[in-house]
Amino acid sequence: MSENKINLRRIAPVLMAFFVMSFVDIVGIGVDRVSTDMGLSSTLAQLIPSAAFLWFFLLSVPVGVLQSRLGKRFMLNIGMGITAIGLLVPYIFYTFEMVLVGFALLGMGNTIVQVSANPLLVDVVPGNRTSSFLSFSQFVKAIGSMLGAPLAIFFASRFGDWKLLFLVFGIVSLLSVIWLGSIKIEESGDTQTRASLGSAFKLLGNGFVLMMVLSIFLVVGVDVGFNSNSGQFLIRQFGIEQNAAESGRSIYFFGRMLGTFGGAILLTRISARKFFMWTSFLGIICFTLLIIAKSVPLAWFLVFMTGLTVANIWPLVFSIAVQKYPQRSNEISGLMMMAISGGAVIPFLAGWVSDMSNMAIGMTILLACMVYLWLVSLYCLKRSDR
Repeated sequence: MSENKINLRRIAPVLMAFFVMSFVDIVGIGVDRVSTDMGLSSTLAQLIPSAAFLWFFLLSVPVGVLQSRLGKRFMLNIGMGITAIGLLVPYIFYTFEMVLVGFALLGMGNTIVQVSANPLLVDVVPGNRTSSFLSFSQFVKAIGSMLGAPLAIFFASRFGDWKLLFLVFGIVSLLSVIWLGSIKIEESGDTQTRASLGSAFKLLGNGFVLMMVLSIFLVVGVDVGFNSNSGQFLIRQFGIEQNAAESGRSIYFFGRMLGTFGGAILLTRISARKFFMWTSFLGIICFTLLIIAKSVPLAWFLVFMTGLTVANIWPLVFSIAVQKYPQRSNEISGLMMMAISGGAVIPFLAGWVSDMSNMAIGMTILLACMVYLWLVSLYCLKRSDR
């Protein structure tokens, strides 16, 4: 915005929306706990992240169009409200069908929150602090992602009901709606041509854009797939007890949190394309070693390193694509948001392969995605002309 000073009264509730945004990451806890409670196969359990992340493909661009008419704050509150309902449904009605309904609502709400929160944050921070606050917002989101597993374990051990996690996160979502609704925010209007379904899909005819959109599809698939499969992988591959295996998810998100922070520093000295190449290459090494590892301590270390290497790929791919075609940033943004639906497809595929063979083979699906990302990074580095 035009103001030069930081107004925490307006910024804080918007940053809180990024904390709410992280609640979708409890899909991993959902897979582990619901699988155990209901005796689900890996394939059936992976319908949980599919139910959540499918909506990014269906709703991203329509939400953006609707947002331009109704306002960012209004849509963000709608998204957090739907998130709250999605969390409360499986807490109140704990059947597999209602769990899928709840996570579908959680995915719808999260799609709206993701579309609305970033541009609204830009509206409430000084222009010269936009990048730093956008980076900090991902730090806030990472904190929320990291809390899911330990809270579920705490509620299970202390109160005998891990589903209290749904209740607590649902209440936090509702309080966030009230907080944001109480703050007056002057929103900026769009200065570019708005993205539409037609203009976005037409841009897929550009080979570079298609390649980068597929990269987003796959890296989100890797992130969600590791989140939702890592617990069962650690249990079956290493014989780790369930609560400890679920803690591995927090270690992964801790790695992601540090990776985002470190990436922000390193990118002031290293080009985005070189950083993309090295981080995806290290990701391949980490995945490969994790699949063949026999040592439990090494497995924990590799879970952390996987989070560290995956952390920056999404923003790197996004920034490289937008920098190449800045005049088409609206359309590219819409396509990138729709590509988050990779979180619905890749984990399901990994779960199906795991059922057909074993968890280690299922994890090779994620490894194959990382290989593609590395090849894309090599192409981007070779074609460094912007």
